[in-house]
Amino acid sequence: IGVGLIGFGLFFLLFGMLLYFDSVLLAFGNILFLSGLVFIIGFKRTFNFFFQRPKIKGTSFFLGGIVVVLMRWPLLGMLLEAYGFINLFRSFFPVAFGFLGSLTNIPVLSTV
Repeated sequence: IGVGLIGFGLFFLLFGMLLYFDSVLLAFGNILFLSGLVFIIGFKRTFNFFFQRPKIKGTSFFLGGIVVVLMRWPLLGMLLEAYGFINLFRSFFPVAFGFLGSLTNIPVLSTV
């Protein structure tokens, strides 16, 4: 359920940006994304992740961006969310890029 909610949330976020920052689609995507995160890792771990002392700046920008999108200022809200997302998941980016780099070791993908 959680992976599906995150998938639909990302779809609505992308679709909302493609439709010139439609605030309803962006708000719906944000809500689905956060609820999917809660379904996957649990409420307590989600709360602990977002409200760690070193991540409070990223959390404030990310959640503030969601509030601004809900107040129907989608462009400003998405800019705030993007900055907060980068601050929150900064430590995860090297792991993700390392995983993507290891995909070249798969025989079928290495020929592509």
